[in-house]
Amino acid sequence: MLAQRFAILLSLVVSLLVSLSSQAQVTREPWREAIVSVTDIERTALFFSELGHYVTLNQGLLSRSELNAWGLPQTATGEYRLIGPAGESSGLIRLIDFDNAGPQIPMRPGARAWDTGCYFSLMVRVKGLEDLYSRAVELGWWTETPIAPLQFGDSDLRIVIFKGPDGLQVQSYERLSPALPDAVGDFTRMTRPFNIMQMVASHADAYRFFTEVLGFETFYTGPPVKSVEPVLSPIGIPWSMTPEVGYQAGIVYPQPGEYGRIEMIQLHGLAGQDYRSRCVAPNLGILAVRFPASDLDRIASVLDDSNTDYTVSESVDLADLGWVDLLSTQSPDGAIIQFYHPVNP
Repeated sequence: MLAQRFAILLSLVVSLLVSLSSQAQVTREPWREAIVSVTDIERTALFFSELGHYVTLNQGLLSRSELNAWGLPQTATGEYRLIGPAGESSGLIRLIDFDNAGPQIPMRPGARAWDTGCYFSLMVRVKGLEDLYSRAVELGWWTETPIAPLQFGDSDLRIVIFKGPDGLQVQSYERLSPALPDAVGDFTRMTRPFNIMQMVASHADAYRFFTEVLGFETFYTGPPVKSVEPVLSPIGIPWSMTPEVGYQAGIVYPQPGEYGRIEMIQLHGLAGQDYRSRCVAPNLGILAVRFPASDLDRIASVLDDSNTDYTVSESVDLADLGWVDLLSTQSPDGAIIQFYHPVNP
């Protein structure tokens, strides 16, 4: 009888903790799109259409209300193109080309892993990585390193970071074993992005923001990892320093799944520049990640409680998304995170 009562009590406690976690989360939806500021939409889109068979899902001009939401002057104009694999509704890429918006500088010049601030890369799963590598070079893209091996848990991976125009980096994974989960879905050459990476000044601060403030769940977090001997690092840590530089990662998501993840990495023992002040429009690179949300007022309250700055733009015309209220905030390292909710104009 005592054991039965304890089991019932334990079940109630677990249910309460799950309920509280769910209430604390600002959204349960994976990010719908990553927003990339570029100087030539066609040039950047070509990489994804040629290598990943992405299609144009929508395109057009930026509305005045969206330009205002980015804090741009009245002279500014712009156009966008939404791309991704046909039939997908999340993990998409919105390419934006701002014009007459003032100076545009790279958010992360050099895009080195030991520099912190903004977003570092989009992550995709691929098949036939060696062929994709050759074709990317033909398109004028470059790479951080040669194709590098990586063992992550039970997964035997091959990874390369493609470096394109305007500082865009696409981190491509081919898993040799075991087989990918069914939830990844069928794909020919390249999936839609499943993760977006930041290089952070403090793993603890970034992880706390995403898990304790935004209420995201944890896919992985762990202590710094060093190699025993020099190895080829997928993120470009110098060969001779890989036994000395600790690589500490954390991966979170609003809800467990194969898509909609956000990753943060801190390098211990190798410091660079901090570019968090550059993570604003119209600067070039990965500008923001955008989530659907059901209650922006509650998100604002959560951010108020944690003394986190944010802005709310009401009745923004986001073209294919319709009219929305838009809340924008930033991670401790300046990466922009947006939440939107449909409204009647």
